[in-house]
Amino acid sequence: MSDITGTARWSGPSADTAGKRNVWLACLIALVAVLVFGNLANDTALDTNYGWDVRVNCAAVDAHVDGLDPYYVKNLKGTKLSYPYLPATLDAFRPLCAGGFLVGHHRGVFLLIAVLCGLVLPGIGRTRSLRDVALRGLYVLGAFVGFEWVLASGNFAILGGGLTAVALALLLRPAKPDDRDDVLRMAGAALLGLVMSFKLVFFPLLAALYFLPLPRRRKLVLMAVAGLGFALPILASLVFYPGLFSSWLLAITGGIPGQHSVQIEETNPSLLLLAQTIVDRVGLADSKPLVFAIYALSATAFVLAPLGWPLLRAIRNNEGSLLGRLDRWLIDHPQAAMRITVLAMYGLYLCSPRLKEYAFFELAVYAAILIVDLPAAALAAVLTIGVAVPTLVSITGMSIEGSFVQIVVALACFWIMLLSRPATSALVVRAAGVEPAQRLRTEGF
Repeated sequence: MSDITGTARWSGPSADTAGKRNVWLACLIALVAVLVFGNLANDTALDTNYGWDVRVNCAAVDAHVDGLDPYYVKNLKGTKLSYPYLPATLDAFRPLCAGGFLVGHHRGVFLLIAVLCGLVLPGIGRTRSLRDVALRGLYVLGAFVGFEWVLASGNFAILGGGLTAVALALLLRPAKPDDRDDVLRMAGAALLGLVMSFKLVFFPLLAALYFLPLPRRRKLVLMAVAGLGFALPILASLVFYPGLFSSWLLAITGGIPGQHSVQIEETNPSLLLLAQTIVDRVGLADSKPLVFAIYALSATAFVLAPLGWPLLRAIRNNEGSLLGRLDRWLIDHPQAAMRITVLAMYGLYLCSPRLKEYAFFELAVYAAILIVDLPAAALAAVLTIGVAVPTLVSITGMSIEGSFVQIVVALACFWIMLLSRPATSALVVRAAGVEPAQRLRTEGF
């Protein structure tokens, strides 16, 4: 890789200032890393009974092995929480829970999976480097304190994050005409669909596959494969576990009295709950239509419209139908298209009506792909807002649970990544002598 390309990852206007920028940025990254690992070490030292979710999950697997209905909390040993996953996962998770190893050592196992996420995540149109891998790993471990919540709760969101990283590595490959490449990409789509089946509310994220720089037919095939991957565990649960499937439906809808249930109104730092809080403050707590109207307006104003507007501007002068123009533009700008794909996944995930504290770990996996391409100032802002601020809040002992700290910092990072031009792309434009007014057409996004 050329020196000028490496410099572009970290520098802003010119290579002359790259050295100074590298020094202060390296110091900031080191400080953020100290905060992240210090926070995780501090949690380890606390005398707290962590890992409640992994105990629930493995207790459900054990109950199923013993012939009991695991969706009734009375059948789960040592917990008052319910099992939220589809019946098909009970046998899929059995090897993980065998012998009690995961329950007793989930911290080490989860940390290893998180580190592997940083190693597996792909770059967008660039050669992998140790610096990029380290940045991705730091963001996966520290962003939005999502991993801290995964580690504390023992939630299986860690599995979703790990599988998502593998799926993205398969999906974000340079477009090639050979069939083998499509087979790998289809495997990634199926795996991503499977991950979405863990928590059904994230299913809309699969629509982001349409932004891949591929012919429309191939994209629609990928979306169909992803949909099949999503539907397969549901169909398997319905066909092979009909009794348990009925119990699962009762459990997640609150139909089993006297036990914890997973409901969309449950406290979580999502845009839907933010809308509910606003409505409560103005004294209209029972107005569900107003809550959903504010939620839809917020998701559109803060995420969906800002994401779509630059695309519409980029294709406005082209000829043909809207989808035809979009398809051609995406193929003509493959790196920008893959960046938009990941941004769309991040944004759609962020719009989910139910976004628990530990789910921000999976959100960080998507964002980790994008941060390494940011200019120095934008990278510093994302690390400060997305990692340092929530980590400091956690270290000081302030409660994040029930607040909207995570959703606010995640939205701020989304806007920074959306508005910032990738450093390598900006350098290419300057080297070509392109005027600022022409950059949108040259770079595409």
